[in-house]
Amino acid sequence: MKAIIETGGKQYTVTEGTKIYVEKLEGKEKDKVTFDKVLMIDEKIGHPYVDGAKVTGEIVKQGKQRKVTIFKYRQKCNYHKTQGHRQPYTLVEIKTIK
Repeated sequence: MKAIIETGGKQYTVTEGTKIYVEKLEGKEKDKVTFDKVLMIDEKIGHPYVDGAKVTGEIVKQGKQRKVTIFKYRQKCNYHKTQGHRQPYTLVEIKTIK
């Protein structure tokens, strides 16, 4: 069974057993997560969401991605600025699609 879910402002295509990286979700490892914003299941398309559809998963890991370095520079102005950013994420394993 195949589904398209929406979380964190993004859409993901999932099947049972798939592991996906999503925007940070509240919870600890081995907690259950339910996605109720299901856009499509197999060939059934919702307007905007499929009624009564749920996708459940389990949090595998909470973490941060690799550091991205931002460097701003303006010539002849003596302006240098360095910044770093690490985006938090949640690794979720999809268990069931209903």
